[in-house]
Amino acid sequence: MSFLTFLRANAPFLAVGVLLTFCSSFGQTFFISVFAGNIRGEFALTNGDWGLLYSIGTTASAAVMIWTGILTDTFRVRILGPVVLAMLALACLSMWAASGWWSLAFTIFALRFAGQGMATLVATVAMARWFVASRGKALSVSKIGVSLGEAFLPLIFVALMAEIDWRTLWLISGGIIVALIPLLWPLLRLERTPKSIASDSQAVGMRGLQWTRKMMLSHPLYWLIVPMLIAPAAFSTAFFFHQVHLAEAKGWSHLGLVATFPVFTAAAAVSMFTSGPIIDRVGTARLMPIVLLPMGVGFAGFAFAPSLATATIFTGLMGLSQGLNSTVPAAFWAEFYGTRYLGGIKALAAAVMVFGTAIGPALTGILIDAGIAFPQQMWGIGVYFFVAAGLVWIGIKGARGSLPAQVDVERA
Repeated sequence: MSFLTFLRANAPFLAVGVLLTFCSSFGQTFFISVFAGNIRGEFALTNGDWGLLYSIGTTASAAVMIWTGILTDTFRVRILGPVVLAMLALACLSMWAASGWWSLAFTIFALRFAGQGMATLVATVAMARWFVASRGKALSVSKIGVSLGEAFLPLIFVALMAEIDWRTLWLISGGIIVALIPLLWPLLRLERTPKSIASDSQAVGMRGLQWTRKMMLSHPLYWLIVPMLIAPAAFSTAFFFHQVHLAEAKGWSHLGLVATFPVFTAAAAVSMFTSGPIIDRVGTARLMPIVLLPMGVGFAGFAFAPSLATATIFTGLMGLSQGLNSTVPAAFWAEFYGTRYLGGIKALAAAVMVFGTAIGPALTGILIDAGIAFPQQMWGIGVYFFVAAGLVWIGIKGARGSLPAQVDVERA
């Protein structure tokens, strides 16, 4: 099946994933951090204070996701999708109305939980369940939603901030989400039955088993993967989170730095779309160890970049890893652990990643307050990426032999 034929045949299902991941943008760090300067000024927060508050809200969302993510194993997307987006719209309204640090912390929790957490989880679990032989392509297409948000929302909203109060922009954000919710209903009326639940024989993981979360936690592979789960989540989040400080530390304009973000997004889109067919052809075992390498080089190089033009190259390398990280791990969980309990397994993995997004801004913010500017931190972050990639290689090498033969028949 050609890629265009695949798109035409599965357009309604893929559109669900794109819509959910696009709306998740309003709870993603790259969007929230656009307002970092306004929020810190309004609430009299230092970089460290803001990072700590963001960490608290994000950590709470990760903890809640461990349990609520299991709902994806019980309820269909036609129920969860609109509910999650309604919650996200209310979270945007909460940011518009926030009046103190306590309401700000709750708002961060709500945005992160409904946006980066549940909207992304529902989309990826749906794609992984609805597709088998074309799982990689489906995941790569669905992630274009957040790529579009990443490319255009920061630019648009930074430009609008010159004319419109930042709180009003959050009200507009909630309105956009509310306007998009009705688009889900006609698409989800066609929701295919997730046969990966009804017929386990073609969706097993290692050792021919359907792995539960308890089984996964008792296996060393998961723990060797955890540093990889944390790495992009923690430090790409920190990169966007501290964008105002980063621009100041480098002596660049904020708008100039934000103008490099479409390069990040374009690189991510390229790696997403090219990795999808490769996943379907060779599986995830060969790809997992290389996911972090471009971002490691990107962080290390950005630390010493003398100009925005040079920095754009390293931003693009970060984007390559971001794109791979959007598709390869998502397919990895289904391939290595099966699809029967995929919602619960993905929820735990997503919670670790969300927790990583809490660690990154808090840790780097504390270091900034201590006098270590973010550019000075970036070369050490690059080293961490290479170490995490080595641990993934060790884990995959030990577990790969227990995989069943790859399934080549897509179940519609």
